[in-house]
Amino acid sequence: MPAITFHEEDISYKLKNKTAVRKWITDTIVAEGYKLSELTYIFCTDEYLLQINQQYLDHDTYTDIITFDNSEEDGIIAGDIFISIERVKENAANFGVETEHELHRVIIHGTLHLLGYLDKSATDKKKMTQKEDFYLDKRSF
Repeated sequence: MPAITFHEEDISYKLKNKTAVRKWITDTIVAEGYKLSELTYIFCTDEYLLQINQQYLDHDTYTDIITFDNSEEDGIIAGDIFISIERVKENAANFGVETEHELHRVIIHGTLHLLGYLDKSATDKKKMTQKEDFYLDKRSF
């Protein structure tokens, strides 16, 4: 089984270029000085992600992504990343970008969280966005 897997919950969505996306994510992790244990990306609906947000984070809001860090060792990345495809599509339309581009941004955003990047303060958010842009430019697909 690959170290990076993709699943769907409550939605039918097939990620394009899975092999290239896996390599891109792995290359990002290595470039940041980490090793990959396992990552699972779960594509889901707004309602599915809202339930997770309510149950685990006590937030009653829609979001595009929730990242759970399952790492047990420093420098080793493991986690589950839930992504609302409905929210990604809506955000892509709002930002005037292709859905696939927005999905890649969200995928790498979750990965960057596991690598220690934060986005709660304005300074952290700016750094996160810069890193997202940097790694989005590294895609070869």
